[in-house]
Amino acid sequence: MESKKQIYDLIPAAYYPQTIFIKANTPPSDITESIKLAGLRFPLVCKPDIGMKGMAVKKTETEHELAQYVAGSKVDFLVQEYISYPNEVGIFYYRYPNENRGQISGIVKKEFLTVTGDGVSTVEELLQKDKRHVLQIPMLKKSYAEKLNLILKMKEELLLVPYGNHVRGAKFTDDSNLIDEKLLDTIDSICKKIQGFYFGRMDVRFNTWEELRQGNNFSIIELNGAGSEPTHIYDPKHSIFFAWSEILKHNNILWRISRMNHHPEHRPYMSTALGLKMFRENSQYLKLISGK
Repeated sequence: MESKKQIYDLIPAAYYPQTIFIKANTPPSDITESIKLAGLRFPLVCKPDIGMKGMAVKKTETEHELAQYVAGSKVDFLVQEYISYPNEVGIFYYRYPNENRGQISGIVKKEFLTVTGDGVSTVEELLQKDKRHVLQIPMLKKSYAEKLNLILKMKEELLLVPYGNHVRGAKFTDDSNLIDEKLLDTIDSICKKIQGFYFGRMDVRFNTWEELRQGNNFSIIELNGAGSEPTHIYDPKHSIFFAWSEILKHNNILWRISRMNHHPEHRPYMSTALGLKMFRENSQYLKLISGK
């Protein structure tokens, strides 16, 4: 139950998309005015302030699409500038509080849900030919129904979901072999500027890998803390045993950092009662953003 807005507020503004926070039930005219005052331009990305698995995230191209999103949202949400860099990775970072330098424990590359035309098949027929893509058809019928009957030219590509979420059809591949000292220097420098951040995954859009290594032309789309997954485990080449091993390793790291940061007054542990209450509230909240 982490507020994305509160997390963004911890990050230096230059590192993440321009973002405005919208309370649930805000009049559409007030939202339009806030967008104009912020100088934001379409396309825009709308997403719940508290969310997971890409639920209720929507790229809006027009004022009409934005109005539809507002009408359907029952929770506080964010409106962000759309970052058009072509690549996205998730970088898992951690730093022990008693150490000056952190570590990168994994990198996941995200391939967005895209289909390539053959000059004959509709977009829906192309989706049905891929065992990963076919699972997204029910969702796509709700969000992009007008595109599913298109027939793409030979080798013409159509990007259907422009964000790297596994549940929304993106393919994850393990690019941890790209970890090197220069990348670590860059990421370590950024993470040290984020107050209280010792463990988690940053999802980053970027132009080229070399520019990212140098700390140029990138944007932190999401920053996830203690609840983060080491998402490189979802590479199809990895076994379930590899995934279990990575999860245990990262849980042990999190436990060590928690122990080091613990202070009875300033950083108390969450009580069992509070934890159970959080789980109940989370279940109710997920029903709201899923429309159930």
